[in-house]
Amino acid sequence: MYSRAVTLSQFMIQQERLNPAATGEFTSLLQDIELAAKMINREVIRAGLTDVLGYTGAQNVHGERVQKMDLFAHQTISRVLGSTGQLAVMASEEDEDIIPPPKGVPVGRYVVNFDPLDGSSNINAGVNIGTIFSVLPRVTDGDSGGQLEDCLQPGNRQVCAGYVMYGSSTVLVYTTGHGVHGFTYEPDVGEFLLSYPDIRTPTRGRIYSVNEGHYARWTDEMKRYVDWLKEEDETTGRPYSARYVGSLVADFHRNLLYGGIYLYPSDSRSPKGKLRLLYEAAPLAYIAEQAGGAASDGKERILDLKPMALHQRTPLFLGSMNDVRECERFLQGSHGALVRERRDPTASASDARRLAARPPAPRPSVE
Repeated sequence: MYSRAVTLSQFMIQQERLNPAATGEFTSLLQDIELAAKMINREVIRAGLTDVLGYTGAQNVHGERVQKMDLFAHQTISRVLGSTGQLAVMASEEDEDIIPPPKGVPVGRYVVNFDPLDGSSNINAGVNIGTIFSVLPRVTDGDSGGQLEDCLQPGNRQVCAGYVMYGSSTVLVYTTGHGVHGFTYEPDVGEFLLSYPDIRTPTRGRIYSVNEGHYARWTDEMKRYVDWLKEEDETTGRPYSARYVGSLVADFHRNLLYGGIYLYPSDSRSPKGKLRLLYEAAPLAYIAEQAGGAASDGKERILDLKPMALHQRTPLFLGSMNDVRECERFLQGSHGALVRERRDPTASASDARRLAARPPAPRPSVE
């Protein structure tokens, strides 16, 4: 196995060679993200043996109780990336404001938004959790560091997005706009090794992932869609199987490989949605699209949404292309035509064309 293994560092250097204008700064930043992931993984696998479980007694900016591992992951990523000289500014789900580089550290030209430990409430039960990150180019000028404006960029401006899933194995998945690749951590070697080259998500899945405990608070359109997924219909492969871990990274990773749709709609208690646009929705949407999938807030492409605040929330419908498009049609009240089409697949070629992917917006180049 090891004679053919490609490490994450080797893979990044190979990708760097494809860009003659590359300076190595971007590759260095990704290597620092890899280092932070290794440090977090070291503590996660010791959970229950060392004093990393439980709550700190504090609340974060969202009013949520902070886990000790939340704080550790936030501090680790902030310190590792902040000391590199590649960043202009950072933003974390756990911090109320932007995070400038430490004094005395050179100011770089990249921006990182990150969720240090998604699903951390599951760690006490040994359930998969993850880190999500998004890399953007700086848009402001000056030597004093980045500004809020640098963090508040739409997802179509991302130059890289990825996640690390900590669980039975530790997997790092990322994209720079040239496909999606996954690496599994080999603890004896101490390296992430290429294990999922060029991931392509199926156009249609057979899995739906949603917290149905919120069913009573959903809109009628959302209820109709989930009810439709559970109906018996052999010709359309229904009913779908329900699979919900409650850790976004774990649910997304499974559906990315197997196909399906992840649903976190708005409801009467959270009319603007629950997930954070910058730290969760945008980076995973970028990965989904690069793997051939789609991501929507029910009306618009996630990557086209312009953030107005650091901790802006959004509904999220994420996964296989056809599943996301069908969900949109239910949410927009046009499910009747979809049901007729499914009864007669030849009924409307124009409807089928509307399921095609939206063209991606141009992105900044990576150097």
